[in-house]
Amino acid sequence: MRDTRESRLLLVLLVAVAFALITVDIRGGQNSPVDGARQAAATVFGPVENGVSSAVNPVGDAVAAVRDSGDRHSRLATLERENAALKAKLGSGARNRSRLAQLDGMLKLAGEGQYGIKGAQVIAIGAAQGFSWTVTIDVGAHDGIQRDMTVLNGDGLVGRVTTVGPDSATVLLANDPDFTVGTRMEGSDELGFASGQGDRPLRVQLLNGKADVKKGDRLVTFGSQHDKPFVPGVPVGVVSRVDPSGGDLTRTVYVTPYVGFTKLDVVGVVVEAPKKDPRDTVLPKKAKPIPTPTVTVTVTPSANAPAGDQQQEQ
Repeated sequence: MRDTRESRLLLVLLVAVAFALITVDIRGGQNSPVDGARQAAATVFGPVENGVSSAVNPVGDAVAAVRDSGDRHSRLATLERENAALKAKLGSGARNRSRLAQLDGMLKLAGEGQYGIKGAQVIAIGAAQGFSWTVTIDVGAHDGIQRDMTVLNGDGLVGRVTTVGPDSATVLLANDPDFTVGTRMEGSDELGFASGQGDRPLRVQLLNGKADVKKGDRLVTFGSQHDKPFVPGVPVGVVSRVDPSGGDLTRTVYVTPYVGFTKLDVVGVVVEAPKKDPRDTVLPKKAKPIPTPTVTVTVTPSANAPAGDQQQEQ
């Protein structure tokens, strides 16, 4: 439409009519004279509005979904963090329970043997000392630890202290090839010397070449002069193999140690030796053998058996 004087007058007239209709609609209330026109407009444009609404709503839903997805992702991340923290807590609790069990076993062994011990924790393995089987513990000279003290745990002999620092010490483990300890057989009192063989059983040379020894026999430490480096009566292990006696002056047996040297955690350093040799009292109690049940079989002659057979059975 061209911008002429007539078009401007028509625009003003249409605006005036629109205001008049709005005024009439407001004053008419529910009986407004424009209701018919409004309903006609709704009939014409309603489907269009619904279509637009249907087209727009998925977009809004998608936006809301993205927003909610972010919230869900945040909640999921929070739950994952809480779950990880809970697992860590449970793991820590399990580790603490394991340490308490180890400490309880060690205190029980020390009490039965009357050993005065200083508790310690393994904090390193012996990489710094070459290829030796050694560990580092978190007690040292400030804790009263000295060289050549016996080290044990709730299972038995762990090793001996070799070097001492102010707050730590190095322990040579009983399975190290350079380790040797005097032993005594349970019951027979046969003496010998046990040497480490790494991850293989200990090798024990019995001083009596004709010693009566068999698989399952048990050994303890014999002890040393002035109780260094070894106090007496500490469990060493169980005989797992016996070499045939060849008339030699000594006899060789192999012993599975009580201690698992690859899983050490809580240990104790014997800082005070027992006043009396505990002998075999510290060894674990032997399991009582389960008696074999006696089965009694009763044979009853058949009623249909021939009389001669019955007489023979009688």
